[in-house]
Amino acid sequence: MHPFLRPASGILLPLLLSAAGASAETTVSGLVDLYAGSLRYSGDTTSRTVVNSNGMTTSWIGFHSSEDLGSGLRADVAVSGFLRADTGASGRFAAPPETMWSREAFVSLTGGFGTIALGQNLAPHFLPAVLFNPFGNSYTLSPLNLHMDVPLFNASNWTNSVGGDTGWSNQVLYTSPTLGGATVNLHYQPGETAGKSRRNVGANVLYAAGPLALTAFAQRLEVNNPLDLTPGVVQAGTVAPFASGLTAARQNAWMAGASYDFGIAKGYATYGRSSHDIDLVDRTASLGASVPLGLGKIMAGWADTRRSGAAFGPRQKRDTVSAGYDYDLSKRSDLYAVVMNDRISGQGSGTSLALGMRQRF
Repeated sequence: MHPFLRPASGILLPLLLSAAGASAETTVSGLVDLYAGSLRYSGDTTSRTVVNSNGMTTSWIGFHSSEDLGSGLRADVAVSGFLRADTGASGRFAAPPETMWSREAFVSLTGGFGTIALGQNLAPHFLPAVLFNPFGNSYTLSPLNLHMDVPLFNASNWTNSVGGDTGWSNQVLYTSPTLGGATVNLHYQPGETAGKSRRNVGANVLYAAGPLALTAFAQRLEVNNPLDLTPGVVQAGTVAPFASGLTAARQNAWMAGASYDFGIAKGYATYGRSSHDIDLVDRTASLGASVPLGLGKIMAGWADTRRSGAAFGPRQKRDTVSAGYDYDLSKRSDLYAVVMNDRISGQGSGTSLALGMRQRF
């Protein structure tokens, strides 16, 4: 599992496995993120004053256990679920309802060959997106993540560019050893249907050498996640047809990205494309930067998506810009303030403001 997902803190519960003479360690860990502010995306008629969860990171709680098997082998099991801390509800959203352990639920075996994991785990595009934008895994305030993964249920009818969600269930995931600074992840999710099987496949590569980091992913979707509500329909953000009445049964998506740490600032850039088996294409570019300042950092990000194709209608464009400051109170706690502007062709622009706090445990 990538270290991005393994917090440094956690409640340690040591377990001794006397039968095998080996030891295992189990941790309970998580994160709670809450913010107050005002939200207005392009296409919204008015602003909403909110106290919400998941401003900079989706809140979660989970368990992870690791056992040293000897001979260079290690076994891991992890289960974790999302929550909305503002109400105490489970999951990222109310509808459709999410399963309890929708963030991850897998077993894995690690050795010199790499890692093989079975179960609920990351989608191929998740790490390339969240590691190559200055707002990390924010699905409220990061322009890149909003364009790729978050639909707008408002008058704009704007759907996210990349389907399949950020996690895939029923998955086989292989992670290679890191060689020359590069790690490769291979993803396979069977559709588990009789007859002609629908399936999702994908891969990503993550490379880091000194101040330079590079990434790329590619994935082919035929199954919706986390719940395949409409079998045979894969359409980013919604299973309802566009105004044309067309729905998609397949999507191909790819993205390449780079970051460079100049010391006084770190820069980010990505470019990606998604296409369907109907006439619908999205092209998304993003730029970002983070600048250390005091006990925190200034963050700025921009994403631009150009949407075209007869399935959607007239060519449209979406631009989103965010800027903010993240202040570290400690290694576990931070405060953040972010302002965001969102604009879609033919729609009024929307401005959002969030003042929040995260705490890891």
